[in-house]
Amino acid sequence: MTTTAFHSPSPVRPPSPRRSTLTRNQKPAWLVPAIGAAAVVVGAALAALLGFSVALWAVLAAVVFLVAAPIAVTAVEGRRNGADSLVTYLVYTAFVLAVVPLISVVWTVLANGLPGLTPNLLLTSMNGVTGATDNAAAAGETPVLGGAYHAIVGTISITFWATLLSVPIGLLTAIYLVEYSKGGWLGRGITFFVDVMTGIPSIVAGLFAAALFGLLFGPSTRFGFVAAVALTVLMIPTVVKNTEEMLKIVPNELREAAYALGVRKWRTILKVVIPTAISGIASGVTLAIARVIGETAPLLVTAGFATAINWNSFSGWMTTLPTFIYYQIMTPTSPTSPDPSQQRAWAAALILILIVMLLNLVARLIARAFAPKTAGR
Repeated sequence: MTTTAFHSPSPVRPPSPRRSTLTRNQKPAWLVPAIGAAAVVVGAALAALLGFSVALWAVLAAVVFLVAAPIAVTAVEGRRNGADSLVTYLVYTAFVLAVVPLISVVWTVLANGLPGLTPNLLLTSMNGVTGATDNAAAAGETPVLGGAYHAIVGTISITFWATLLSVPIGLLTAIYLVEYSKGGWLGRGITFFVDVMTGIPSIVAGLFAAALFGLLFGPSTRFGFVAAVALTVLMIPTVVKNTEEMLKIVPNELREAAYALGVRKWRTILKVVIPTAISGIASGVTLAIARVIGETAPLLVTAGFATAINWNSFSGWMTTLPTFIYYQIMTPTSPTSPDPSQQRAWAAALILILIVMLLNLVARLIARAFAPKTAGR
C-alpha cells in the first residue's frame, strides 16, 4: 500500500508593483503637497529668524515652494515638465495674491461694520447728534445714536442722476464710434478726448461742475445735481470705452444678415447689435457706477455736507456715504470719544459695499433678461 504525501500549497505572492510605460517618470501624487508642507515649515523658520509676521511667513513659504517644487518636478519628469510646473505655480501664486487682499478687505469691513449695522443707523440721520450724545454712548449709558440714512438717500439720489445723464451719452457716443465714424477725423478726436477724460483726477471733475454751476447760479452753489454732473464727467469715459469694446465684438455677419433682409441701420443697431452686446454693456455701466459711487473729493466741493435728510437733489446740501465716512473718521462727533463715529464709519463702508454688490446683481439680471435667446435657453 502506497501512501501519498500531501503538501500544503505554497502561498501566492502578490505581484510586485511595477510602473507601466504610461506612468514611468511621473511624479507621485504626494510630491507637490509634501513640498508645500515643507515650504510652510521652512518659511516659518526663516520668518522667525528675520522677525516673525504672518505676511513675511506667507511670502517666504511661497518663495521656497516656487523654487523647490519645479526643481523636484524637473528631477522626476524632465526639464520640459519642470518649466511647465514653474509657470503653473506662478499662475496659482498670482491668483492667491489677487484674492487675499480682496478677502482681507471684505473680512475687515464685515468684522468692523456688522456691529454698527443697526436699525438706528439705517433709519435715522445725524441731525441733533452732538458730542455729548457720543460721550454717553462711549460710557455705555446709551446706545450709539445717529445714523447714515441721510447719506444713503444722498448716495442713491446723486448716483441715479449721474447714471441717467452718463449712460445715454456714453452709449450713443460708443454707437457713433463703432457704427458710423468709420475711422473719420471726428471719431479719432472723440476717442482722443475720451482717453484724456479717463485719466483726469476726480477733483478736477468736481471743480469743473462747481465752476459751471457757479457761473449759472452764482458762487458757492452746492446741491446734489451739481455732484451728479461731476460724477457724469467721470462716468462717461468708462461707459464709452466699455460699450465700444462690447459693440466691436458683435460679429459683422449679424449686421450683414439684417441688412440683407432690408432692415434699416438704426433698427439693426437697436434690435440686433445692442441686444447681442447687452451683457457687456450692463457690466460696463455697473463698473462705471462702482467707479464713482465711492468718490469723496468731487462731492465735497459740489454737494457739501449736511446732517439732515434732503430728498431734493436740486436744492440744499446733500451727504453721501463716502463724505459721511470721511467726516466720521477725520472729524469725529466727539473728539474725546471717537469710537461711536468709527463704528458709524465702518457700518457705512459696509453699506457702500452692499450697494455695489446689489448693483452688480441688478446688472446681471438685466443682461440675462435682455440677452438674445438661444436654443439652450
